Amino acid sequence: MPIYAYQCAQCGHARDVLQKMSDAPLSTCPACGAAAFSKQLTAPGFQLKGTGWYATDFSGKKPSAAPDAPKKEAAAPSPAPAASTSDA
Repeated sequence: MPIYAYQCAQCGHARDVLQKMSDAPLSTCPACGAAAFSKQLTAPGFQLKGTGWYATDFSGKKPSAAPDAPKKEAAAPSPAPAASTSDA
């Protein structure tokens, strides 16, 4: 069950309430009794990041390199030193 944040527009009383998603929103402030108690918009308690849990944990495939990883370029071979020809 999600936790909803409520605040009264009259007295400023704030409260977090554990409710079912199907429950009707509260409207009466428990502190002052005014009908100005409303839900507040809050940030979620989790974040989804990365490529996803299915693709990384349960796909059965072996992990591959990250697509945006910098590629190492092969160093150009240095020219061989010129052979010195000396007449002895």
